Amino acid sequence: MTVTCFIRYQIDPFQREAFRAYAEAWGRIIPRCGGRLLGYFLPHEGTNDIAWGLISFASLADYEAYRARLKADPEGRANFLTAQRERFILREERSFTEGVPGTLGSAA
Repeated sequence: MTVTCFIRYQIDPFQREAFRAYAEAWGRIIPRCGGRLLGYFLPHEGTNDIAWGLISFASLADYEAYRARLKADPEGRANFLTAQRERFILREERSFTEGVPGTLGSAA
């Protein structure tokens, strides 16, 4: 079973590019710290202040080990501090989900 951390961000729509840079940095950091990054997603049409990040782990224990490595990672700490300083993330929610077999990666 794979566990996916589904992160919902409410962002400042006027700082969309700052959030993009933040997400792109995670593209380097998350895999190095042990997460399987499925991707970050910016608003495109409709609501302009909701973004998403999806990261998978083999288990919740693997997620906890990842969080410890992330806190010790200099680039990870710097990315968190940038978000706090620039305040482009207004709210963040995390949910942990389990993929439904037979529905993941299905071809058209």
